[in-house]
Amino acid sequence: MVTTALILGGLGVLNWWLFSKHELSVVFWLVNIILFVFFGLVAQFFRIPYRVCPYNENDIVCPADGKVVVVEEVEETEYFKDRRIQVSIFMSPLNVHANYFPISGTTTYVKYHPGLFLVAWHPKSSTDNERTTLVVKHENGKEILFRQIAGAVARRICYYAKEGTPAKQAEEFGFIKFGSRIDLFLPLGTKIDVKIGDVVQAKLTRIGTW
Repeated sequence: MVTTALILGGLGVLNWWLFSKHELSVVFWLVNIILFVFFGLVAQFFRIPYRVCPYNENDIVCPADGKVVVVEEVEETEYFKDRRIQVSIFMSPLNVHANYFPISGTTTYVKYHPGLFLVAWHPKSSTDNERTTLVVKHENGKEILFRQIAGAVARRICYYAKEGTPAKQAEEFGFIKFGSRIDLFLPLGTKIDVKIGDVVQAKLTRIGTW
């Protein structure tokens, strides 16, 4: 964000030097408006709103803002290698893109996968796109896998969690820059509280309960 502000500030100075003369004032103000709008878009994209999570340890909270696009039983092939309930959340460029731990526990698995940049709703984006997979083990012994997935616009996934470190429910664990999708893989028997088409908010929406 600071880098963006410095770059735009430099462009603003250059704009003033090149186009601030009277005969070029229309160009000067047009460029200023474009720079201002671009800065506003970047600022809203990287925003992290203040939210208080109202749920307890038996709840699985939403890790990202967006829209639920998948709720189905699938075979998880990377870590569990068994049947799980997949819940996928698509994030548009207008959504908050910070990502949060859905449960508290211990981070037992972290792996980054380079890959493609298919559109986030493509069926193969979960397995073929650039992605990071994390698993957290709850104190009740159950584990949840959640996966950050880049999309056609996203080009960078950030994650802060490391294997063996504590995870705290609703605490930020990563960020997808200009991207795209989060997949959760939950144990069979989990009570799911969302459905396809639901608009959800990180920390404020409950995905399900144990």
